[in-house]
Order: sequence, then structure tokens, then C-alpha cells
Amino acid sequence: MSANLAMTELLPLPKSDVKIPRLGFGVYRSPKNQCVESCLNAFKAGYRHIDTAQFYANEEEVGEALRKSGIPRNEVFVTTKIMSPGGSPQATYEKVLASVDKIGGKDGYVDLFLIHSSSSGPAGRKELWQALERLLEEGKTRSIGVSNYGVKHIEEMKSYAKVWPPHVNQIELHPWCQQRVIVDYCKKHGIVVEAYSPLVRNYKANDPTLVGLAQKYNKTTAQILVRYALQKEWVPLPKSDNPSRIAANANVYDFDISKDDMAILDGLDQGDAGAIVEAVANE
Repeated sequence: MSANLAMTELLPLPKSDVKIPRLGFGVYRSPKNQCVESCLNAFKAGYRHIDTAQFYANEEEVGEALRKSGIPRNEVFVTTKIMSPGGSPQATYEKVLASVDKIGGKDGYVDLFLIHSSSSGPAGRKELWQALERLLEEGKTRSIGVSNYGVKHIEEMKSYAKVWPPHVNQIELHPWCQQRVIVDYCKKHGIVVEAYSPLVRNYKANDPTLVGLAQKYNKTTAQILVRYALQKEWVPLPKSDNPSRIAANANVYDFDISKDDMAILDGLDQGDAGAIVEAVANE
């Protein structure tokens, strides 16, 4: 199942010729003065997938890191997100266009643009999706998707979406919050599932089960969590501003978590109660 995983591995997006790297680097709350350096450290460690958002207030820094890295633009996969509509379809469109400009300049593009939250209600969600569809048609983004969407939100899209299913759904995922209903739904429809907070923001660093497995495999607890997400066929987005941890979180390709140990980690699930950010609403 997982022995052939590699850092360079890509997953195809549904009904698209775009492929997404299986491991991403998150820059949530990475301060402006730190973000460029962290992205460059991530590139050095082999990451080719950066995940930002309007809400993180560091899109320009991600763009700067891209240019400074010297890596050809088509070899890096960049995601950003919009949290809420702009007040009218045109204003919402201009809001997403502004992100593309910040990251890639006037003639630039992003690889994936997500609706960050389901919280803007049916009309807001529709307006956001239609702005992303327009961006996709114009080649300003190569793929579009959603974040924190449950089954009901993705089903609702069928009434207006020209692009369905969304290419990606990015949700909180780790052993304590496995969100199995939405994960199974996405799998069934070919939607790629991205895992944010895969390291549980280090809150579980002393969990006895996790610590025991880290000792068994001679890995850090964070490495166990990233590897777990990869073996679940999620796309994990570990975040760090610490150069050695950035590198360590990508150093997860020289071991396999056994089937029995995966089952032990699966057994830690607390359902919605295990979420530290948000469990989606499915119905």
C-alpha cells in the first residue's frame, strides 16, 4: 500500500489533468518576516507544495519565496484560499484575483484555489464558487476546491456548479479527528482529501500511544503523524517555522507504519470531539 511512497509522488485531481504533490507545507500564521525563509527552507528540504490563504496574510511572502528559490514555477504547487465573499460577484472575483497577483504577479497563476470555509451560507458559497470557476476558466488557477466542507455543502454545489466535484476538500485530519463520513464521501467521488493540522499543533506530543509508536520506529511524534496521514491517502500539510523540524517532517519515506500500528492510531479517533479547529457538518 505505502512502501512505494516518495516525496515526489503526485495524486491526480478528479476530472482534471492537474496532479497535486502528496505532501504539502503549511504557512498558517507564519509571520511575514519569517514566512519567506520558512518557504525557502521547505524547498531545500524537498517540499514542492505550499499552502497559504488570504486569512494567513502572507501570500506576498509565498510569492517572494517562489521567485527567490530559483525553482521553475511549474515545479511548485501553490494553494491559496478565500474566506468570505466580497459583497457582489464582481467584488468576490476581484478578491480572488488579488491573491493571484500577490503570489504570481499580473501574469501569474496559482495551482489550487479553495473556499476556506462553509460559513458564508448558501448564497455566499455559491458566489465564492462561481468566482473560482471564472478564475479557472481564465487560467488564473489550475484547479479549484473547498475547505471545511461537509457532505451537505458539496451536495448543495450540484445545483449551480459547472465544475463538480470540487478537486479538493481540505479538512482537519489526524488520529483524534478522522472525519470518516466526509473522507469516505470524498473518496467515493474522487475528491482529493487534504489534511490540515496533521500534527495537532503539537498538543498530542506527550500522548502515550503516539510516544510509544515514535519510540518503536525511532521517529519523532510529528514524523509518525505525517506518515500516518500519507498512508491514509490524505495530503498532509505540516506547518513549522523551525528549519530542523521543517526538514524532519519531510523525512518520512524510509519507514512504514505496520497495519497493526495503523489500526492502533485509527483507534484514537474521538470523532467531532477530537477536532482542535473544526469538524465539518455533514447533514
